Amino acid sequence: MRGRLRKAEQFHEAAETIREFAGDEHEVSDAYVTLCVHAAVAAADVICCIALGEHAVGENHDEALGLLEKTRPGGKELAKSLGTLLAMKTRAGYSHRPASAQDAKRAQRHVERLVTVARDRASA
Repeated sequence: MRGRLRKAEQFHEAAETIREFAGDEHEVSDAYVTLCVHAAVAAADVICCIALGEHAVGENHDEALGLLEKTRPGGKELAKSLGTLLAMKTRAGYSHRPASAQDAKRAQRHVERLVTVARDRASA
């Protein structure tokens, strides 16, 4: 759990650093969103470990969403945040079209929710 929390914080910090130092945020929006997705997945693992004693392993994102939804309090909202980020993953990481400024703002809002909850629950 601690290792996954470190990864969540590391990806989140890297995303914010890239965004902060970019000359044009739009030029780094794909990298920013992709790092937010990685941070969110790691944060979701932490939340699930604390609440359920397990986290999803493998590439099945539906399993991760299902487990996260079972966590209390706020599992459904947390799963919605992760789902939103996972939906952006393909466009940001694999599409020829860049993530938009709006995508980056949504990614920031959702990743901050997940990383904050993971950090708070891990320190409780």
